[in-house]
Amino acid sequence: MAVEFGTNRGLQAQVGIYTTGNRAPDDVGSAWPDERWPVSPDDWRARAREALDEGPWGYLEGGAGGEETMCANRDAFYRWRLRPRVLRDVSARDISIELLDKRFPAPFLLAPVGVQEIVHPQADLAAARAAAARGIPFVSSTVSSVPLEGIAAAMGEGPRWFQLYPARSREVIASMLRRAQSAGYEALVVTLDTTMLGWRERDLRQGYLPFLEGKGLANYFADPAFRALLGRPPQEDPRAAVETFLSVYVNPGFTWEDLAFCRELWHGPLWLKGITHPDDAIAALDHGADGVIVSNHGGRQLDGAVAALDALPAVATAVAGRVPLLLDGGVRRGADVLKALALGASAVLIGRLYLYGLAAAGEAGVGRVIDNLMADIDLTLGLCGRRSIQEVGRDLVTADGATG
Repeated sequence: MAVEFGTNRGLQAQVGIYTTGNRAPDDVGSAWPDERWPVSPDDWRARAREALDEGPWGYLEGGAGGEETMCANRDAFYRWRLRPRVLRDVSARDISIELLDKRFPAPFLLAPVGVQEIVHPQADLAAARAAAARGIPFVSSTVSSVPLEGIAAAMGEGPRWFQLYPARSREVIASMLRRAQSAGYEALVVTLDTTMLGWRERDLRQGYLPFLEGKGLANYFADPAFRALLGRPPQEDPRAAVETFLSVYVNPGFTWEDLAFCRELWHGPLWLKGITHPDDAIAALDHGADGVIVSNHGGRQLDGAVAALDALPAVATAVAGRVPLLLDGGVRRGADVLKALALGASAVLIGRLYLYGLAAAGEAGVGRVIDNLMADIDLTLGLCGRRSIQEVGRDLVTADGATG
């Protein structure tokens, strides 16, 4: 599939859906009662739930504690309303964006999500191929189910970023960053909010941690610096390899000073993910960040935390346009994307949404989710009286109930 820019995707998608009756191909839809593609996020979620056992479903769908933060991420979008303008010529629309001098066909990326093999056998390869075919950046997780080199090979020339969980071992960090650069990853995303795992009640109730089964450890088991920590290769002593991973994976002692180590090693754009406080955003700039990702890890880390969208305006004010901002958390539809852009984001990340597609139908499911979201953004943009993402500003949204 050729990457397209500046086309009216919404109408094209609608015509395609209506003329085919929304029928899925036989190799996909035959397992579904109505043989039709899911459309709404709730439809995709239901299909994913049908496909997954309790452990993987809880890992995908759950959040920390009472899941207040996860719920807050969605609730925050309901507190803002779009204020459309009418009688403007929006017959030609363009949803493409520029991000750090790179042009992409839509204002969203696929977020880093680990352990995708518990969702679908094709795991990261399916999601990465679907993204690459459409020119959408795929952010590959440290705890992917396929080594980063394999994901890069599957994507060809597709845009790809690498996400890093800073390990206790600087040697492992350095080795992974060298590998990512050699494999053509264009940007580095360092996650700051997972220096320890949150209290995830669904996973604890099930006693389910896929790392203990060796899942999500492909990058570590293939890494020479990590393997140097082992007495025997992972395939000969998988239990010892898993235990070694658990000893280096999280790093509660990681500080701004340690971040400088990553900045020195990475020769490309550096994004910092997991920031919700404006003072931390300023510190990110002071420590060489090229971009900030406003995120609370999808509500999976700290319960009772501020919603990502609620944190965005203050962070945008603090950054004052010096670097681009991405919003991660709670995005499901085109209206959500435009609200985030109006409040200061340059683009958004989607996570659970594309994982629903992966669980339901593998690569085809992820591709369908991407296509539908691009169509939704295009139509929403036009209905708001805007022709391009560059025309989206703060005047597009108003707080719920405000009319001034």
